[in-house]
Amino acid sequence: MRVFVTGASGFIGNAVVSELVATGHQVTGLARSDDSATVVKGLGAAVHRGDLDDLDAIRAGAGPADAVVHLANKHDWANPAESSRAERAAVHAIAETLAGSDRPFLFASGVAGFDLGRPVTELDVSPAVGPQSARGGAENLALEYAQRGVRVVSARFAASVHDKDDHGFVAIIADAARRLAAVPYVGDGANRWPAVHRSDAALLVRLGLEDAPAGTVLHVVGEEGVPLRQVAEALGDRLGLPTKSMPAEHASAEMPFVGRYLGVDAPASSQLTRERFGWTPVGPTLLDDIMAGHYDR
Repeated sequence: MRVFVTGASGFIGNAVVSELVATGHQVTGLARSDDSATVVKGLGAAVHRGDLDDLDAIRAGAGPADAVVHLANKHDWANPAESSRAERAAVHAIAETLAGSDRPFLFASGVAGFDLGRPVTELDVSPAVGPQSARGGAENLALEYAQRGVRVVSARFAASVHDKDDHGFVAIIADAARRLAAVPYVGDGANRWPAVHRSDAALLVRLGLEDAPAGTVLHVVGEEGVPLRQVAEALGDRLGLPTKSMPAEHASAEMPFVGRYLGVDAPASSQLTRERFGWTPVGPTLLDDIMAGHYDR
């Protein structure tokens, strides 16, 4: 397939593009800068210039493609409302472009924010509805297009997608630890975050893009829930720092936006995804990657 990928030069996109190219797909990646374009070319993909605010460029990239993978996100921790606005706009632009074509549209979502008191499953409906909700309610918006001739697939990623060069939540905690001279966690640290290795995530994105029916929800989750106390202790061992429990409000002050989730218990199951697509994660665990030194920088 000719696949248009947003976020192609990013941490996850890099692995997804490599997986798609290695399995014979022709990939075109959205690139907002010369540096991003160089990365995309180096992965064996063509370059389409533009960014999340250039909806015309996104439409132009999606129009001739056989399939679209949307992974880009502003990740503006200081202004999450802007990230949500841009996400909803991009998803809407792509879905409208593909409407009536029966072409695949796989987009990144997340397993956080459900607060069910149990592991989230693929059958649980996202509570984020409307432009003012998390991610701009983009998952529910996109899934509506399953009834409008788009093979929509929601890929709900674990809170931590990890590997060398990860700059996500765990990297932010490590940065805060170096500043605070202690690795923070909230309460007793028993709350859990799901995790997945980047290579396993890339494989599942390809499988979903190739075979998932319209309206499918994938859980890109390798580990159902890693206790944050264990994450803190592993980081402490690597960084030579003690661990430190702190109230949730202090975590929010020390790590804007990310700190709000440090005490959240958000386990997620991927059992249905594994059974349906024969996906078995084989990459290192989150604690393996911490102990390998990926967050020492």
